[in-house]
Amino acid sequence: MGKDKPGFLTPKAIANRIKAKGMQKLRWYCQMCQKQCRDENGFKCHMMSESHQRQLLLFAENPDEYVDSFSKEFEEGYCELMKRRFGTKRVHSNIVYQEYIAIRDHVHMNSTMWETLTEFVKWLGREGKCVVDYTEKGWFVQYIDRDPETIRKQESQKAKEKMDMDDEERTSHFIQKQIERAAEMSKTAPTTAEYTELQREDEEQKVTFSMSAAKKEESTVKKIPVSENLFKKPAMKEPGEPSTSKQSSHKSASSSSSSEKKVGEKRKAKSALDEIMEVEERKKERTNRKDHWLSKDIVVKVVFKRLGDKYYKKKAYVKDVKDLFTGIVKMLDSGDVLKVDQTHLETVIPAIGKSVKVVNGAYRGEEATLESLDEKTFSCSIRLSQGLLKGRVLQGIQYEDISKLHTS
Repeated sequence: MGKDKPGFLTPKAIANRIKAKGMQKLRWYCQMCQKQCRDENGFKCHMMSESHQRQLLLFAENPDEYVDSFSKEFEEGYCELMKRRFGTKRVHSNIVYQEYIAIRDHVHMNSTMWETLTEFVKWLGREGKCVVDYTEKGWFVQYIDRDPETIRKQESQKAKEKMDMDDEERTSHFIQKQIERAAEMSKTAPTTAEYTELQREDEEQKVTFSMSAAKKEESTVKKIPVSENLFKKPAMKEPGEPSTSKQSSHKSASSSSSSEKKVGEKRKAKSALDEIMEVEERKKERTNRKDHWLSKDIVVKVVFKRLGDKYYKKKAYVKDVKDLFTGIVKMLDSGDVLKVDQTHLETVIPAIGKSVKVVNGAYRGEEATLESLDEKTFSCSIRLSQGLLKGRVLQGIQYEDISKLHTS
């Protein structure tokens, strides 16, 4: 009586299942039948089987069709793995190939039109599916993703990175610009006089100073009282009486010096006030300068071509603002209501004398009147029409910081 067949949980049965599940040798695989044999004897038996002979007859009828289909499957599987596993990163071609052949049911390269991996990589470069370059370490590939969904995600990621830029980075960028501008101004500023050490050739030589400038200033100060005394006869005075002409000249000199002192104090006070105002302006600029500029009741222009010729380069006004960067706009000509991102809109500059709204910068949110335009520097001057600073004229305002105010 023969021995019973080994059970399902015996070590031999488990080992057989593990062998059948794992990767086997490539030379014992039949691509036409998609059958993997475990040893040479099993592969020889499969080659002599009736099913394999039928597959060979089908292949002999149209070999090019089968080779093209296998090549297409191999190329799609390789590119799909590269896209999913590595994205658009530059990677060695053999690393991708090793991961691809680790899949049990992959298409083998010996059944495709490429004999080596190098030929396949060169073909990918010629077809424009990958960026291919050769180095000492071998061939490297970089997948080119042309999927519209991926392109949209990349654009949204860039917009998000721009939004995440915090106030400190913007402030440091603004300060760096101010430093560069100050450095340029210092180059063009006139140089100050340099003071050198006093040197004398002869030690007994006397040092003399020219007081011509001081005499001129003194003569201009005392011009009026001296001219008046020239036409008057000198009065007779008693012995010991003080001179009146000296008193008058002394008074005029003291009055002129006091007036100069007052003018100097006014200039100092004015310069200090200007410095304080400049500091406050810079603080307001840092606080109110934002990435988002959309505001209600301003006129904007649509600059997004994908919306079609019906809306492209047409004007609209902002009815409402959603999430700071998205505006609900109403077209002025057709009356259609659209939801558009801030990047697809631009500000509108009206005619001189019309009302505008400051959408960015130190005076953000203020309403004003357009006074003049400077096309060379792309800036303008405006006059504030509301608030505590009503009537103040602001110069050097950039075009993108103001927009026409919509009046219903």
